[in-house]
This record gives sequence, C-alpha cells and structure tokens, in this order.
Amino acid sequence: MQTVGKLMKVFVTRRIPQEGMKILSAAGVCEVCLWDSDEPVPRSELLKGVQGAHGLLCLLSDKIDVEVLDAAGPNLKVISTLSVGFDHMALDEIKKRGIRVGYTPDVLTDATAELTVALLLATARRLPEGVEEVKNGGWSSWKPLWLCGYGLSGSTVGVIGLGRIGMAIARRLMPFGVKRLLYAGRTVKPDAAELNGEFVPLDTLVSESDFIVVSCSLTPETQGMCDKAFFSKMKNTGVFVNSSRGAVVNQEDLYEALKSGQLAAAGLDVTTPEPLPTNHPLLTLKNCVVLPHIGSATYSTRGIMSALTARNLLGGLQGTDMPSELTF
Repeated sequence: MQTVGKLMKVFVTRRIPQEGMKILSAAGVCEVCLWDSDEPVPRSELLKGVQGAHGLLCLLSDKIDVEVLDAAGPNLKVISTLSVGFDHMALDEIKKRGIRVGYTPDVLTDATAELTVALLLATARRLPEGVEEVKNGGWSSWKPLWLCGYGLSGSTVGVIGLGRIGMAIARRLMPFGVKRLLYAGRTVKPDAAELNGEFVPLDTLVSESDFIVVSCSLTPETQGMCDKAFFSKMKNTGVFVNSSRGAVVNQEDLYEALKSGQLAAAGLDVTTPEPLPTNHPLLTLKNCVVLPHIGSATYSTRGIMSALTARNLLGGLQGTDMPSELTF
C-alpha cells in the first residue's frame, strides 16, 4: 500500500452518490479528481482527467477505449464502472494491459426487475394513455372497450436472457397468474425449473408469447436481434418490453411494426441513442411507452452501487480483493 504523501490519483468521471465518495475519502490512499457535474464529462476533459491516473471510476456513458487508456498511461491499474453493463469498455485492450475491472452486478437486480414489471404493466394496461385522457378531457362516460389492454392472467411470458435480472423479472411475474414461462438464450438455466420455465428456440418464444421481455446483455449476437423478422413472428396482441440495452432493438423496425399493428404495444427503458431525441418517431405512438433508462433508479440501489464501485476501485488500487471483479 502506498504511503500518505504518495497518494494514488483517481479520476471520477461524474458526481456519484455520497456513499461512494465517503469511502474513497476515508481510505486515505488516493487523491480524487472529480468531474464535478451531473452531466457527462466531455471527451476532451476525460482524456485530460485520466492522465497519470492509477484508478478510473466511470459510468456507462463514458466510452473507455484505446485513446482513453493511452491518455491514462502506464499507471492505470483499475477501472471501476458504476454499472452492471460493460459494453462501453474496450475489454480486449484493457485485458492486454493487465488492468482490473470492477462492476456492480446483483445489487441492482431487484430494482431493475421491479421497474421492468412496472413498465410491462403500464404498457399492457395503457397507463400513460389513461393518465393523458384524464388530463386532456378524454374521459367521458364509461365505455366497455375504452382503454382496454392485455392482462397477465393465463398468459404466456417469454424472457430472452434468463440471467440474474431475467430470473428476478420472471419470479415477480409468475404470481400474476402467468400460465407458461418460456425462455431463450445460450444455455438451459437450472433455476428456471422452480418456475416450470421451458427452454425454447428464439422463434418459438417469439411466436408463442403474449409478453416478450428482453433481458439479455448486448453482444455481437444480440445487437439488432429484435428486427423486422422478429416482430413479424409476434402475435398481433403481443406486448414487447426491453430493459436491457437499446441496441438489441432495431428501432425503425419496431416503429413500423407498432404502426402497422404487427404487435400491440412496446415498453422501452433503453433506447439508441440515450437520450432519445424528442422528435423520434417512436414518441409519436400511443402504443409505445419510453422511459429514460431508470431501471436501477431507487435511492437505496444507487447508494449501494456507488459504495460497491468505490470498494472495487480501492481493491484494484491496493492489489487486494475487489468485492465484484469482472473476470474476462
């Protein structure tokens, strides 16, 4: 461990919840340089800030590529990201340089699963439309089919990517009276047995599900996976929900499918790009609910994520165990 007087430099790319900052300050081993803003660090400032840094604490919006690694130089030992995703980092290059990586899986599983269930229900039962009708005077006398949507009771739910978050979503949906749980992905998941989950080919899941929830990670295989061919196989009463990564969906194809009635509705917590421009065609559709990537946004979850990110960073700086190290 380095002694005081030879503090290691750490660059933090954004204001993060106080829980993490307190841990870094109390450790007494690093000098923290903070991009003191709630907005993303401009690229030029990131390249300047990482110079000579021993540790980098970053967010999902920071692209950590060769240019950043070169700017940091040979001191860099650890990158700790305040996220469960790591598709913003050039992992091959990071591995080549022997830099350790920390991330925050597990701690945001429950919050993200809750939000996904909320988004599914809001989309299927047309809650945003209902709120709008109350406000704009569209609510008149009771009508038998006004604002009717789709319920979970007796339905078939398909989860693409039954990992930590996918499983947590499935566990929460089953008590609504879901009849069948289908899942697709790379491997059979033993955990799925407790919910009588059926491992099926993707095409089967898409054509037989009433609700499709995308919860996979972004890889070259999953990029653009939900495209015209995918949506054309869905039931026209089907509801599509994505809380994984925006790039898994071809948004132009989704727009056309929603507009033409190929599927009933879609709920997205992730888009490409983020934020989605306010003039984006998807935002003109009543049957598309878009949220601003708030999957893990509970006060307690963000505080725990911040603390874990700080502990991961300290472990990497001091050459000790990191509570949540990415092995790659």
